[in-house]
Amino acid sequence: MRSQNAAKRLDVAAPTPSPPSQAQPAKLSVAGLTVTFPVDGTHRTVLEAIDFECHEGELVCLLGPSGCGKSTLLNVIGGFLKPTQGQVLIDGAPVTGPDPRRIFVFQERGVFPWLTVEGNIGFGIQHLPAEERRQRVAHYVEMVGLRGFERAYPAELSGGMKQRLEVARALAVGPDMLYLDESFGALDYITRHNLRRELLHLWATERKTILFVTHDIDESVQLANRVVVMAARPGRIQRVVDIDLPYPRDISSARYLRYRDELLEELGLAHQR
Repeated sequence: MRSQNAAKRLDVAAPTPSPPSQAQPAKLSVAGLTVTFPVDGTHRTVLEAIDFECHEGELVCLLGPSGCGKSTLLNVIGGFLKPTQGQVLIDGAPVTGPDPRRIFVFQERGVFPWLTVEGNIGFGIQHLPAEERRQRVAHYVEMVGLRGFERAYPAELSGGMKQRLEVARALAVGPDMLYLDESFGALDYITRHNLRRELLHLWATERKTILFVTHDIDESVQLANRVVVMAARPGRIQRVVDIDLPYPRDISSARYLRYRDELLEELGLAHQR
């Protein structure tokens, strides 16, 4: 019975994540954000009047169907794309371009195939003294469960191990924010489930502010403090849902299922046949 109950939970090793305080100033503030692209001599609005905040240490999921502008929004927040209107502030300062303190983790192409596990994790910290770099690489190898694979190349790793390697590489540089763009979307269900558990453990340990783009409703309810639900054409925020569930989350509990059904309803997917 114990093993059956454990299978229903996203158990993470101590420490357990705790919700960040909403009383502190916003880490990220998006205000009046609109993005248009020229298409066939006209302008197509991709994002329209986006407003939301993210607090220090919070894990926020951007949830919506394909084509609703989630990745575009993340690229604006990351400084890779300039908005047509509105602004993005981090720690009260406008985002004017990419910043090494804010790191992207992508679904693929995120590791260097010509470098080993150690080489990938250490790539962004080559400015550190050799011993400090060695210790930091060893720390993140251990944290993401890749001990014994230090000298392996990405081609020798499974898909889940490569995603863990990319997260370790991102964390090694000491970012204050992580942007994950459907990072687990190409993986099988069991691997995704395990990586969500590991991400929660890393979040509990490192207390980074995380924005996680996904179209997976279960992923949102399992991970997020809050879910920003987006609608398409043009992309806009439909609703922000607070997920008031303790960690680790029991994915078969009545409250969990209510949140999942609520998000299904928001996306117009409830009761479909």
